[in-house]
Amino acid sequence: MHTLKLTQIGNSVGVILPKEVLARLKLEKGDSIYVTDTPDGVALTAFDPAFEEQLELGREFMREYRDTFRALAK
Repeated sequence: MHTLKLTQIGNSVGVILPKEVLARLKLEKGDSIYVTDTPDGVALTAFDPAFEEQLELGREFMREYRDTFRALAK
């Protein structure tokens, strides 16, 4: 567990993530992180939850039309 302090960054307030946290999230300078609400509070993640939802919808579509895709691939 890491304790982070809020710091003034220009006119905003931010958090500086330690390099160990950046490595664990596989993030580099310039990458985006996403804040999501959870039952336990908030979570910082390196993946976009909206993209994950779109990906799952695409998988469902492909499962539903599997036979059509196979016929088109011939």
